[in-house]
Amino acid sequence: MSDDPETSSSAPETESIELEVPKPPVLPRIRLDKKHPLAIRWMHWVNFPVLFTMIWSGLLIYWNDSDNAYKHPHAVYRVGIGPVTIIRFFPEWFWKAMNAPYHVTQGLGYHFFFMWIFAINGILYVLFTIFSGEWRFVVPDRNSLKEAILVTLRDLHLTKFLPPQTKYNGAQKIAYTSVIFMGAGSLITGLSIYKPTQVHWVTTLLGGYEMARWEHFLLTMGFVGFFLVHVTQVVLAGWNNFRSMVSGLEVKPLHEPSLEAERKSWG
Repeated sequence: MSDDPETSSSAPETESIELEVPKPPVLPRIRLDKKHPLAIRWMHWVNFPVLFTMIWSGLLIYWNDSDNAYKHPHAVYRVGIGPVTIIRFFPEWFWKAMNAPYHVTQGLGYHFFFMWIFAINGILYVLFTIFSGEWRFVVPDRNSLKEAILVTLRDLHLTKFLPPQTKYNGAQKIAYTSVIFMGAGSLITGLSIYKPTQVHWVTTLLGGYEMARWEHFLLTMGFVGFFLVHVTQVVLAGWNNFRSMVSGLEVKPLHEPSLEAERKSWG
């Protein structure tokens, strides 16, 4: 056998070739969806300080009617029989805490100024929702009551089922539509209190001057209750929901229905 390397037999050397397998493209799982138009966002944030000022100034106005020192038999903010008062809604410490005594004139000035902003803002909101078609998201349908019950049970942790929704669920539709009617009721009852002689027919339809005051008060308490629940729900819903009322955009999973696509389907 020859020792010459040129004549000796040897196994051929092979090179290993690594083939790059193309990776599948990463598909997005979320998208930005337009939730709130600019007009609705503006009117929402304008209404917040205006409504707060209206409630605060209204309490300054009615302090003199609820002051125990005057013993008004027609005091509105109480529950009683005739001249006997069982419960007073606003005790003395409440009025002192908000510095209400003897600020009636200040309350009148603020109340009568901001009521115009409240009225104009509310009318513009209703007109915008009608002409833009956004009312379709707000007005309750035949399933809203059932959905509202299920949403309430979910919030109370009595069930894990949450009905599907688009922009608002059934509970929100009922609440937001109710607030629109409450705003109209506040304007009508407020006008009947402000000008009981000039619009006496409105005051009469409301049950008289004292009844109109009661109705105005109860509507105001309804706004306070709505505000507390609304803020609590916003906190529980998280940053994404709050951001949509600031920027108008909401981060949504791809599989959820698009609000912008639904708007386009209206024609």
